[in-house]
Amino acid sequence: MNAEKKLIERIANAIPFRAWSPHHAALRLGIGDDAAVLRPPRHAEWVLTCDAFLENVHFLLRVHTPEAVGYKSLARATSDLAAMGAAPRFFLLSLALPARLTRRWLDQFLAGMASAARKFQLALVGGDTAEHATLAICITVIGEVAPGRAVTRAGARPGDLICVSGTLGAAQLGLELVLRALAGKRRWKPLLPPHLYPELRLALGQWLSRRRMASAMIDTSDGLSTDLARICAASGVGARLWASRIPCVRVPAALRGRGFDPLELALHGGEDYELLFTVPRRLSKNLPSFHQGVPLTRIGEITREKKIQIVRPDGGARPLLPRGWVHFSTK
Repeated sequence: MNAEKKLIERIANAIPFRAWSPHHAALRLGIGDDAAVLRPPRHAEWVLTCDAFLENVHFLLRVHTPEAVGYKSLARATSDLAAMGAAPRFFLLSLALPARLTRRWLDQFLAGMASAARKFQLALVGGDTAEHATLAICITVIGEVAPGRAVTRAGARPGDLICVSGTLGAAQLGLELVLRALAGKRRWKPLLPPHLYPELRLALGQWLSRRRMASAMIDTSDGLSTDLARICAASGVGARLWASRIPCVRVPAALRGRGFDPLELALHGGEDYELLFTVPRRLSKNLPSFHQGVPLTRIGEITREKKIQIVRPDGGARPLLPRGWVHFSTK
């Protein structure tokens, strides 16, 4: 048996299909052939997304544990399904890595990915492996949604309320602690999980889809300012945010003195994977304050004027420029 085949068997054994997936009837052919074969569900549509997770771009081997890399690589890809209101079903893993990482590091990476797969009820059905000088992970996730119920970015209309789940800025706070070499201190370790092991709002996305509550939706993977701009561009609208209503991360006083501003983290920090969505005013009375313990906050409104503003507590407004994460940015 050659080395690549052994590697594929280790991956397949680390993330066994039938251990947790209730959807095995939809799989006609899985790992071991040239491609997977899936049986489309009746009265449903597939939702597919692909996400790259790259060494020295999205994570650093010297500071991020292999378990966290495995978990987060699958979580960030799956979050796109939450943003469409879809339920996760299957995923494919393409993994390029140096030979030195194919032993203990790989085992720990797969343990983290298996944990995420169990949590999100995802089954690994195929992929690819290659040897490469740096680590590159590419994941394709397949979800399921009722026909016509996928929520896009393009449905926001003037007068709709802008809402967000959870708290914003927590993942960026954790990342800043890592980048500033503060993550190793015991007092700051409780602030790291949102960055390393993000929670996803899958149940909320499906709830909004089933009830046709959200007119547009996106996950806050690249930051509120950037992701709101994407909804506005797709929908051909503008927005006004109320600064006092944005659910900002709680920053300990000792860190505020080091330049950690809660509102800046909330506006421009990425990788929270919360849901940012718009709700028609006529439906807003049906939106609860919490969904399964997760707070839902009304933070603004969609406008006809195609610009995005943030309103200060004193009533003054200023333009809100997208300053979250953007690949290929020249800034």
